[in-house]
Amino acid sequence: MIKRSLLMALLVGTVVNGINQGPEILQGRWPVIWKLVLTYIIPFLVVSYGSYAALRSPR
Repeated sequence: MIKRSLLMALLVGTVVNGINQGPEILQGRWPVIWKLVLTYIIPFLVVSYGSYAALRSPR
């Protein structure tokens, strides 16, 4: 579960970071660090919670 969450956070975080801060990065400026961190943490938490909820749901 953690491995899948990390992979999805890396994929989604990279795409979203490219959309949000791509122009700044391409111009050689540093990205805003707190935005960069949140861009990867939020997808990790969402995927982790979704996996946890799916495992806990009665079938």
